[in-house]
Amino acid sequence: MLSLGRSARRVTATLVPQTWLRSARNGAASTAAGLSASRYDVIVIGGGHAGTEAAAAAARLGAQTLLLTQKIDTIGQMSCNPSFGGIGKGHLVREVDALDGLCARICDQSGVHYKVLNKRKGPAVWGLRAQIDRKLYKENMQKEILQTPCLTVCEASVEDLLLTEPEAGHPGKCCVSGVILGDGRRVHAGSVILTTGTFLRGMILIGLEMHPAGRMGDQSSIGLAQTLEKLGFTMGRLKTGTPPRLLKNSIDFSVMAKQLPDNPPVPFSFLNEAVWIKPEHQLLCYQTHTNPTVEQLIRDNLHLNNHIRETTRGPRYCPSLESKVLRFPNRVHQLWLEPEGLDSSVIYPQGMSMTLPSEIQEKLITHIRGLEKAKIVQPGYGVQYDFLDPRQLTASLESRLVQRLFFAGQINGTTGYEEAAAQGIIAGINAGLRVKGKPPFIVSRTEGYIGVLIDDLTTLGTTEPYRMFTSRVEFRMSLRPDNADSRLTFRGSRFVQHIFFGTEGFCLPPLLISHFLYWKATLKPAVCPKSDMTEPLG
Repeated sequence: MLSLGRSARRVTATLVPQTWLRSARNGAASTAAGLSASRYDVIVIGGGHAGTEAAAAAARLGAQTLLLTQKIDTIGQMSCNPSFGGIGKGHLVREVDALDGLCARICDQSGVHYKVLNKRKGPAVWGLRAQIDRKLYKENMQKEILQTPCLTVCEASVEDLLLTEPEAGHPGKCCVSGVILGDGRRVHAGSVILTTGTFLRGMILIGLEMHPAGRMGDQSSIGLAQTLEKLGFTMGRLKTGTPPRLLKNSIDFSVMAKQLPDNPPVPFSFLNEAVWIKPEHQLLCYQTHTNPTVEQLIRDNLHLNNHIRETTRGPRYCPSLESKVLRFPNRVHQLWLEPEGLDSSVIYPQGMSMTLPSEIQEKLITHIRGLEKAKIVQPGYGVQYDFLDPRQLTASLESRLVQRLFFAGQINGTTGYEEAAAQGIIAGINAGLRVKGKPPFIVSRTEGYIGVLIDDLTTLGTTEPYRMFTSRVEFRMSLRPDNADSRLTFRGSRFVQHIFFGTEGFCLPPLLISHFLYWKATLKPAVCPKSDMTEPLG
């Protein structure tokens, strides 16, 4: 079997020297008083998994970047499941890392249970996955973002977009030139990236109760949704959900099946030889199941659930417990109990997403083996939100209707942290290139899972939350998680070298150049033994 690691690791290099700009939490204010300028090269709206990758990517290109978020304390927050990776998704994380993204490195600093899925099959479909400590991940991501060169972070809500006349030679009826903040202030920019997640007219549902919010405790975004409609964008409505959180010490784990982590754990990032936690200190996950009593209780109370009765499409591959009962009756369903952190008293029951009234949820869990005395810390709830038809975007994730306006993440109809991060890094790179008047950086579906993801969205669109699978990828035998760096790191660095410095070749550290030369000398004789080794590959 092939190894998922590398003997030589990528070394991060700053391609364009820039001045360091740091934004401390105490320096940012909700009224935008912390802004250091009234104009930036790139503005990113939203501090989730797409927004953080987009902002960091644009800043790495040397673009003066502003990240706007309602709360700095929620940057990098894992709103739903405390895990990263999986089948197909682990490929995306590796490819984001190959393009010098953040999430893989942060996962290696924050995981509590690492496991490679599908190991009984070939390496092309292995799925790197990790349970993540929510608190550590958020802290590490915020530390990374707040110390990124050329990146300013500010707490502010965005109510509208600034528009100007369109540029010649590009599609679109107008051009974005900045944003209008909630207090009326205007901030100008060369490109704007929307990564609003589930916040566009977001609505939370528990039973028959509904109230506007993009996430529990955070207000939804109404003004931006209205602006997009006025501009003529085709919008749709999707829904998702999250399970109730359980109190750890109220659960009887002794009657459940243990799920052991890998020893040693495999890192996500090519930069790391090992993860931060010792193998023996990793936490366990546990497995239990539903039963006919649970199914009947759900059926008896469906009339109290607005979310499940809505015609809005939900995630087919991560359905609610109510949806499982309706679509797959008279079956037993697996439930996975996952830790939320080393010092957390909360357990996340994967597979138990539900939106029944809270009192019904409390009654339901007592009929599940091991949860007879379990206490709910937070009830499960559903979220409905607006999304943009992604067929209105180019392969660079720039809008065809409004020039210099980019979209990334759940606003494009996807589901999952990994899909959001993959879109975010591509949108950030291309927004930075657009400001500098350079051609876009495109990953084709022959080059990576990122290319398949974006091509599917921009050409086929979606009517349900889009999830990445290995089965979507025609060239999956060659697009393995262990070769993401050799596929994308060199291509990305060669692209930047050529675009910014006008020369061919790789703008890489000596270690990586020697690593590439080793690969060239090793692989080419096997492919074409009699060829001249001085010829470039490809």
